[in-house]
Amino acid sequence: MGFSHEFAPWRAEYFKHKVEGCAFCAIAENAAKDDENFVLFRAKSCFGVMNRYPYTLGEFMVIPYAHSDNIEELPEATWREMSELVRLGVRALKETLHAQGVNIGMNLGAAAGAGIAEHVHYHLVPRWARDTNFITTIAHTRVHGVPFAEQYAALKARFDEEIKKGNIQI
Repeated sequence: MGFSHEFAPWRAEYFKHKVEGCAFCAIAENAAKDDENFVLFRAKSCFGVMNRYPYTLGEFMVIPYAHSDNIEELPEATWREMSELVRLGVRALKETLHAQGVNIGMNLGAAAGAGIAEHVHYHLVPRWARDTNFITTIAHTRVHGVPFAEQYAALKARFDEEIKKGNIQI
């Protein structure tokens, strides 16, 4: 069986914009810039933020405020809230962006592929049938059919409604 390579050249911008310290802590500590940082919601112990350099548009992360690289160290209440928010997030991606599927996961540690290994976080990646095509493979280009800002606005409105309904405790 041969070795395969996965290329994601559209993420090159991510590698150019490293911040000092933890990027997630910087977002968590600066609520005044929530729109600029594409924060979708803030709950008691976690927040949701759109991935600025997504594999698929609509991708967002659920991140605990607590800075930890180890899920075993998270308080039980934080872990439960993260799990509840991931489930709510999957529903939001399916109902708001009409995702046909969702990949969820964590890369724990740099060896597991975590881009920000020092702060645990869940990824929620919406998927659609045939959402990749030849252009990604041969032209090293990712084609997105909907502008990032529109998806952010739609998901932000959805999570604002969930807060109003009491489904996200702040």
